[in-house]
Amino acid sequence: MINKIGKVTVYVQDQEAAKDFWINKVGFVLKYEMPMGQDAKWIEVAPSESEFTTLVLYSKSSMEKHKPEKVAHPSLLFSTTDVEAAYEKMKQNGVKVDDLMRMPFGTMFSFYDQDGNEYILREDK
Repeated sequence: MINKIGKVTVYVQDQEAAKDFWINKVGFVLKYEMPMGQDAKWIEVAPSESEFTTLVLYSKSSMEKHKPEKVAHPSLLFSTTDVEAAYEKMKQNGVKVDDLMRMPFGTMFSFYDQDGNEYILREDK
C-alpha cells in the first residue's frame, strides 16, 4: 500500500514568485522544473535535495481552466527541530509570520507565502 507522501500541490498566482519565496525566503531547494505548455511550468521544491516529499508549485490559473473545483489551498504543517531559529530566520528573510504559539503539545507559528496562503511550522523533538 502507500508508504510515503510524494507530492503536495500548492496552487499559486505567479510560479516564479512562488519559487523565489520557497527557495530564497524559506530555504528550500529546487528539485525539478519543466515547461508545461505555453503558460505554465511543473516546479517542485523541497526542504533538501535528499527529501522525497516535494511541494508542486502549480499555476492556479492553469488549473482553474481545466478543473476549477480542484483549486483549493491545502492545510500544510511543516516540521523543524529548532522552531525559534526558523522563526527568526523567516522574519529576517521578510516572510510574514504570526507570533510563536507555545502549546502543551509543541511550539509552532503560522507563516504566509507570496499569495497569502497560511502554513504552520512546528517543532518536533
